[in-house]
Amino acid sequence: MAQRRASATWEGDLFGGSGKVSALSSGLFTDAGVTWASRTEDSEGRTSPEELIAGAHAACFAMALSNELASRGHVPSRVQIEAICTFLDGKITTMALDVSAAVPDVDEAGFREGLSAAEGSCPVSNALRGNVAITVDGRLV
Repeated sequence: MAQRRASATWEGDLFGGSGKVSALSSGLFTDAGVTWASRTEDSEGRTSPEELIAGAHAACFAMALSNELASRGHVPSRVQIEAICTFLDGKITTMALDVSAAVPDVDEAGFREGLSAAEGSCPVSNALRGNVAITVDGRLV
């Protein structure tokens, strides 16, 4: 069983306050700034829960797609995902994944099969499904 830890602190009220988030397990980032404005307006060098979820989803989907293609005999040389998480009226409403993949010796049908399987096997997609509208646009490059 794998467990990963992160922490957050917040000072002040929602609109004027600020906080920090840290990746405790990896130590990859510490005290990354977060504010209401970075969540709803310009990020100004700060992060947001939505950006962190988008990053998690992009990484997870890339791994899932790589696995699904490889299990079908087509190891990708590169998978790139851009995830856009939309925060609207106090809710995360959509997650759009833009997928591009370089996969030697796979045709469009084989790629689509792997892409469809990844949509079902990605743990972050499965965690969000039913609460957030997820779209996946994929192409071979």
